[in-house]
Amino acid sequence: MTSRVSFVPPAMNDSLRRARFDDGASIDAGGAARARAAAGSLPAAVRVVLSPSVRCRETAAALGLDGIEEADLAGLDVGRWRGLTLAEAGAAEPQEVGRWLADPDAAPHGGESVADLCARVGRWLRAAAETDGHTVAVVEPEIVRAVVVRVLGAPAAAFWRLDVPPLTATSVSGRDGRWNLRLGQPLDPAGA
Repeated sequence: MTSRVSFVPPAMNDSLRRARFDDGASIDAGGAARARAAAGSLPAAVRVVLSPSVRCRETAAALGLDGIEEADLAGLDVGRWRGLTLAEAGAAEPQEVGRWLADPDAAPHGGESVADLCARVGRWLRAAAETDGHTVAVVEPEIVRAVVVRVLGAPAAAFWRLDVPPLTATSVSGRDGRWNLRLGQPLDPAGA
């Protein structure tokens, strides 16, 4: 049995543009148009899963995908920093932000640590290995980062060194828990 998962981060919105921790904002008109143009560019899937966020639901719909939300694919819980930009959190709590960025086990915001997120995504990947065929996952960018960290066996500190552009596909494929990685393929507009 071979499993393949294509992870697609959401279309652009103001929160992503401003490096704001998810605040529940919708994708913007340009992001929605890009997603609609890319509809049909992903290979057929046996299942579609989503991060439980507005921007992931809206991106999936614009891509013409109907999926189910999976709690294990939720974005990083940043506790009291939700809705703030990184700069705003850093201005209010500079030592805490510095510790959070330097220590993957730290969660000074009262939410989840990067190490805990990577472990949660690792559990999801182990379960995904039991699905034969292709899964499309429209997920928050930090989920894609955690996937790359887990698949490569990289230290959790590498999480902050990964850029994840909107509407790209990062795919893993494998069997028996051994994954191969294909990074950041742009979603081509339908018919291109």
